[in-house]
Amino acid sequence: MVLLQISEPGQSPEPHQHRRAVGIDLGTTNSLVATVRSGTPELLTDSAGNQLLPSVVRYQANGAVAVGTQAYDALVEDPLNTLVSVKRFIGRGAEDIKRLGTQLPYELVSGSAGMPNFRTCAGDISPVAASAEILKILVERSESALGGPLDGAVITVPAYFDESQRQATKDAATLAGLKVLRLLNEPTAAAVAYGLDQQGEGLIAVYDLGGGTFDISVLRLSRGVFEVLSTGGDSALGGDDFDRALAGWIGEQADLGDNLDPFQQRQLLKLARNAKEALSVSEQTPVSVADWQGSVSRSLLNELIDPLIAKTLQACKRALRDAGVQATDIDNVVMVGGSTRTHRVKERVREVFGREPLLNVDPDQVVAVGAALQADVLVGNRPGDETLLLDVIPLSLGIETMGGLMEKMIYRNTTIPVAKAQDFTTFKDGQTAMAIHVLQGERELVSDCRSLARFELRNIPPMVAGSAKIRVKFQVDADGLLSVSARELVSGVESHVDVKPSYGLNDDEVTRMLRESYTHAKDDMQLRALREQQVEADRLFEDLSAALTQDGKALLDDREYHCLEVALEDLGRVRNSGRHRDIARHVEIVSKTSEEFAARRMNASIKKALAGHSIDEIDRGE
Repeated sequence: MVLLQISEPGQSPEPHQHRRAVGIDLGTTNSLVATVRSGTPELLTDSAGNQLLPSVVRYQANGAVAVGTQAYDALVEDPLNTLVSVKRFIGRGAEDIKRLGTQLPYELVSGSAGMPNFRTCAGDISPVAASAEILKILVERSESALGGPLDGAVITVPAYFDESQRQATKDAATLAGLKVLRLLNEPTAAAVAYGLDQQGEGLIAVYDLGGGTFDISVLRLSRGVFEVLSTGGDSALGGDDFDRALAGWIGEQADLGDNLDPFQQRQLLKLARNAKEALSVSEQTPVSVADWQGSVSRSLLNELIDPLIAKTLQACKRALRDAGVQATDIDNVVMVGGSTRTHRVKERVREVFGREPLLNVDPDQVVAVGAALQADVLVGNRPGDETLLLDVIPLSLGIETMGGLMEKMIYRNTTIPVAKAQDFTTFKDGQTAMAIHVLQGERELVSDCRSLARFELRNIPPMVAGSAKIRVKFQVDADGLLSVSARELVSGVESHVDVKPSYGLNDDEVTRMLRESYTHAKDDMQLRALREQQVEADRLFEDLSAALTQDGKALLDDREYHCLEVALEDLGRVRNSGRHRDIARHVEIVSKTSEEFAARRMNASIKKALAGHSIDEIDRGE
């Protein structure tokens, strides 16, 4: 008799099956990926055992793309084609880029979507496309470790990322072939990783200083609900700025001048970063550049970076004020990001909050671990998890009204997901259309806020000015992404837009890059088929080897035993051949060859279970 497996409508036919989900920390300096196995989060490594993937991409004239350590090693020798700190550029416009410094070791050109592109020997590359290359490596690492395609991923973003930066991050994930379960704010992920969600109730401050961004978030945990009370920061402030401050001082001492070429800039920045990292464990370190030799002390570094740290502390005080709490009310201060290893940062944070910050989890790993825990919940592996994460939007959202004014619809630090509606009316008699300009920012004038999208509501019945009633509705989903609709209540005409920010990829660019990925679809399918067959071969090899060790001598004669040994040896040899059809054929051969052995083991197991029992006992179920 054969049993058919069924399921409830909408449920998996294999409810016990563990789904493959990961958490990804797409960082400015380094990126990581983590997953949950047997209830425990773990960082996934590459073939060399490395957890950290340098967020560096190098493009070469022959079309090859290097990511990670191999790209990082070419930083100085090939500065124009080797992209670092791409996260600082993603979702930004030309004016934003000016904040990153007057001298950049790149040749930037205008992109059609408003986001500057990097001019490389392989063509003009957008920050979104470069980020996708990093994500692709993390996906490959994940699928190799987990033995199959991913069911979804949680990707973390700085809490202070705006609509443009969040959408651009999601675009990069799409290009990398990822199903995004959630865009999770980095501070929230860190709090989850520390297990603070398991400690009852309390107020938590998360100080997150990475390579290119800074976030401060104040969270309240109450009855299983993780609520973000306020968030703040600067998405253009981080460890890279520490490097630039020290590099500037070294350049002055060595009398290098202001007009450094890209090679010299890269060399100086790399020297400064190495010196900064050395000072995290020693009081002084030697440095040399060109004909100059000298040393840098920890006290000098402190003096150079104090103004930058002061900016982060101002944001901390503002976030506390927005949350309506005092520094003394905070129960735990969590430190996140590699730049928090700097001694001066820890000292100043301790001073502001009046308590020792938590440092018992690696600041580089904590965000990825928290994302993995959340991904495990969202993909359905932990249906009983009762922790609820309530993030907030970082900046206010609204529309333009007459006079170039910003009318806020949803205020910053509002918990998401959220929907808000407001009624507006026409300005002129007989007006039959209305232009809706969606904005983001805290200023009162449209010119001081960021434009997110524009759309029109047409076919409004002509009425006297002020008679029409247009209801505009803003809806922000759990990822912090926005959709806006406008409806005239008398006639019912409606229009809406899913906000694709000005600095995200436009549809043509996404289509073009997806089309380029399709040209390699055949190769990708073959690679996936190969991996699937290799996984099946490994499973069969391990199971049959263990069975032979346990029962082979007892259930098989010498000829049969030797036959199975040869079949396994052939399978092991062809497993690494790179030819998935050959592997599949050998898997089938081994399966058929071992069928009789499997049947004998089954019969032996049944006889053992029934030994000592009568037929009557079996019939009674005893």
